[in-house]
Amino acid sequence: MGNAQTREIKAAVVRKKGGPFQIETLTLDEPRPDEVLIGIVATGMCHTDMVAREQLYTVPLPIVLGHEGAGVVERVGSSVKKVEAGDHVVLTYMWCGHCTTCLRGDLTYCANFYALNFGGAREDGSTATHDKQGSVHDHFFGQSSFGTFTLAHERNVIKVPNNAPLELLGPLGCGIQTGAGAVMNALNVRPGASFAAFGGGAVGLSAVMAARVAGATTIIAVDVVPSRLALAKELGATHAVNSRETDPVEAVRKITGGGVDFTLESSGWPAVLRQAIDALAIRGTCGIVGAPALGTEASFDVNGVMTTGKRIIGIIEGDSVPDLFIPSLVELYTQGRFPFDKLVKFYNLDQINQAAEDSEKGITIKPIIRLQS
Repeated sequence: MGNAQTREIKAAVVRKKGGPFQIETLTLDEPRPDEVLIGIVATGMCHTDMVAREQLYTVPLPIVLGHEGAGVVERVGSSVKKVEAGDHVVLTYMWCGHCTTCLRGDLTYCANFYALNFGGAREDGSTATHDKQGSVHDHFFGQSSFGTFTLAHERNVIKVPNNAPLELLGPLGCGIQTGAGAVMNALNVRPGASFAAFGGGAVGLSAVMAARVAGATTIIAVDVVPSRLALAKELGATHAVNSRETDPVEAVRKITGGGVDFTLESSGWPAVLRQAIDALAIRGTCGIVGAPALGTEASFDVNGVMTTGKRIIGIIEGDSVPDLFIPSLVELYTQGRFPFDKLVKFYNLDQINQAAEDSEKGITIKPIIRLQS
């Protein structure tokens, strides 16, 4: 433990583009009046952590990543009313609360979203994490939860029931919220509809589970990894298409008798996005959640979209209001209707680079890093 103003933590630091996660001892400031100090129990590893590490999205280095944290509130700032010490919480994305879109309730489209989630600092530019040389960038997604303790704003701390399995819940803050919310909130998949997930990672498989909850009666998973397709069937997919072996557009059209009502593209590949658009039925909607490098462009047949009334929409964080949506996902899990535990594999903090490698190779769908000592 440090002095009264700081505490010692262990955290995974990325110091260079594409570099390894280095486990280091750092110091963390105490919470400001609107902040919450959380002892992290476990943190999911998301594709976006890899995107940041590889600098496909520009984040300042060195930085502590991690943005699917779950833990126990240690202390709260003087103005915090939402949680108190001892509460179990999931940490989610950050939004400013004062821009036009936030005031409209469209939190995931906050005008300051990029700065607050990828800027490596608080909104005022300050950081709370330090090594012997000075500041280390933090506040990645308002949390930087690849550490034993972290600071988050009251806004992006979501209280969850104390009887829910806390070490499992972190991924609800980003990847699983993204896939499930895309289906339930953004696309508003309805009972009896048809839905196809293009990409069978954590986001795509969460979408499959959500489509089942939403009442879709034809649910198609499209991927190239047979084990993921098998898991998709277990989680609620009625059909699985291996796009390495068959044309997925033809396959989806054949299954649905002409096209699918809703598609979700989560792979980040422009060619797959084109397939997801082409596979739509008349008046169908394609949601985009895959995160390619900044500046990536994709193409589609303009007349093929225009004359059939297709819609293509971008979706961030499942269009979710986390204080409402994350507890509902916890409840669905508790009821056995949203078994996202089948996606995860646990790793200790000193295995974080193995977790990243397993994730990138597709060996593990959703790694969760345990941070208890």
